[in-house]
Amino acid sequence: MSNAAGTPPASPTIRPIRAEESAAEAALIGRAFAAGPYGHLPKGAERAAFEADTAGRAADGAVLVALDAQSGVVGTASVLRAGTRYSRVARPGEAEVRLISVDPAVQGGGLGAALTRASLEAALEWGASALVLDTGSRNTRAQALYERLGFERAPERDAAVGADVDSVVYRYPLQQRDDVVVRSMRDGEADHVARLVESAYAADFELNAGYRADIVAVAERARDHRVWVAVDSATGELLGTASTPRAGATMSPVARAGELDFRFLGVAPGARRRGIGETLVRHVLRLARIRGMDRVVLNTGPDMLDAQRLYDRLGFARLHEREYRFVRPDGSGFQMLAYGRDAA
Repeated sequence: MSNAAGTPPASPTIRPIRAEESAAEAALIGRAFAAGPYGHLPKGAERAAFEADTAGRAADGAVLVALDAQSGVVGTASVLRAGTRYSRVARPGEAEVRLISVDPAVQGGGLGAALTRASLEAALEWGASALVLDTGSRNTRAQALYERLGFERAPERDAAVGADVDSVVYRYPLQQRDDVVVRSMRDGEADHVARLVESAYAADFELNAGYRADIVAVAERARDHRVWVAVDSATGELLGTASTPRAGATMSPVARAGELDFRFLGVAPGARRRGIGETLVRHVLRLARIRGMDRVVLNTGPDMLDAQRLYDRLGFARLHEREYRFVRPDGSGFQMLAYGRDAA
């Protein structure tokens, strides 16, 4: 496996940690630290307690682990909310990733990039304004990785974190606007999102029973995929929604290898003309970049003229070879259009 382009490996699996994996996770952090550029320095009691407190780090956000079928836990990253006890450089509204660690036995295979990408996606799901991190100035390998993945230096936050360690801080912006936050749908919001997307589609054309049922099945969709919502920052009002597959999956036949598809883009009728549709599409493009995917693709119906104008304006192009005729139960039908654009 090559890490030259920051491409995550096909395996191991990355997911939130389970309680029984805590000891293995903490031990891995110790091995990775010992093999790094600061492994020769004595480890203070505070640092040792931080590494050992897997449960505390999970309570402050999320602890992600990379699992190999043969070796178990081979990588980890802790994604922390700003203002929690182990967050060090995050400001309000941001998330912070610390302790990105890869077992020395498997370093060089792209797992550090995969863990960083997964950390970005976790922060994106929370609706964080950015993901920040700090690393030692001597850790040039990690710095090269973060820059390759699109992190920006934040030198105004650099500081000495010990007598022999100077930190450098990186930041990855996750939101586009101050007045709108895009985040993952939360528990209890599915019915509201279902009404929103149904009203958005019904405003453009008549829905048959089958398509209506598909549109409003938000809770069911969220079990297998990711339902995103755009929320007014000041009032909390839900303004729009779009759905994407989870990493490694697809939602529709239009997607091919290396592509991210999305469905059910909808804007509340009262929130139109506020750029919410564009914000959601740009969010999907950002997600594709975070995942290291090449292109974003979608299908849309011929009656959805506002959506087509939006895709044209954002640089999408028709994929005529992927279009097909959708046939209704009564034998009538229409041409299902396909669009795509590079994620970059």
